[in-house]
Amino acid sequence: MDSAALATLVSFILLITGIAGMILPGLPGAVLVWLGIVAYGFLNPHVHWSITFFLMEGMLALLTYVVDYLATIWGVAKFKGTKAGAIGAVLGMFFVFIIGPPGLIIGPFLGAVTGELIAGGEMRQALTSGFGTFVGFLIATFVRLLICGIMISWFVAKVIASIPNQPLPF
Repeated sequence: MDSAALATLVSFILLITGIAGMILPGLPGAVLVWLGIVAYGFLNPHVHWSITFFLMEGMLALLTYVVDYLATIWGVAKFKGTKAGAIGAVLGMFFVFIIGPPGLIIGPFLGAVTGELIAGGEMRQALTSGFGTFVGFLIATFVRLLICGIMISWFVAKVIASIPNQPLPF
């Protein structure tokens, strides 16, 4: 297998796994997409892309993590949660390290509910605030997929642009 084919295979596997990770909790989706792009660029000897391209793609990958935090806080606030609920939700994100991938959904919910109750809120409002974290998670998933689509589209455009001028086979 030549190096260009190897680059394509490794990149494809990482991109597909990364796309799955954008939906499935626990897989670092955006990082895997970025690694797929970097692998293609560095393993394929015919590619001569600037470091700026790889850094910008990396910034987009990092943006997906910022979106996760902001969407969680937004979800709590939108459902009339308090600052204590938002802090609890963000701290609850660390449940992923205790109970694994389900912790990304359960943790913020429990954190928001606990934060609201500790701050003296009523159970009904605490549960509503917790539900807001789930809504935030759904919105974050959509935005992460959008960012991932931008990353992959830019990558595909670069691949197409780097192909020598030859007629397409179809």
